[in-house]
Amino acid sequence: MNEDRQYSLDSARAAAERDDLAGWVARFLASPGSDNPLLGEALIKELGWWAGPVRLPLERLPRLAGPAGDPVLCPVDEQYWDDRVDAMGELAKGGWEPPPVIVAYRGDELVVEDGNHRIESVRRAGRRATWAVVGFERREDRDRCAREWTSLSGPKADQQG
Repeated sequence: MNEDRQYSLDSARAAAERDDLAGWVARFLASPGSDNPLLGEALIKELGWWAGPVRLPLERLPRLAGPAGDPVLCPVDEQYWDDRVDAMGELAKGGWEPPPVIVAYRGDELVVEDGNHRIESVRRAGRRATWAVVGFERREDRDRCAREWTSLSGPKADQQG
């Protein structure tokens, strides 16, 4: 399996079927391109329950980023995004589906842990939603959110316009 397929929406779905989303997240974050095995390890330790892939509205996923090596996250503006986002946006306009973003559910809020560039690329492609794998500290939160999100995963969740 090549790198693109190994960390795709389909491979995340397969990992969910095997009850291995945590392992998929750790491997994805350690892979070339992500190059963030420490984040993967931290998320697996902090978040014991995983759900997804689920399609989430982009408005529920605020853009946050921080300097390399700095754990502080802050909102970022349009100037932050580089040519990679433009290139991925063009691919998304052509139907490309990026790997799911990695999101943590913390204190009733969704926090994007990995995937800000992918989110911005699908936003620029005119989409309203993207696929995510979401980690939770509590099983109850995962189960409640999974029930709520079931209605978000249908085809209407990604309508453009």
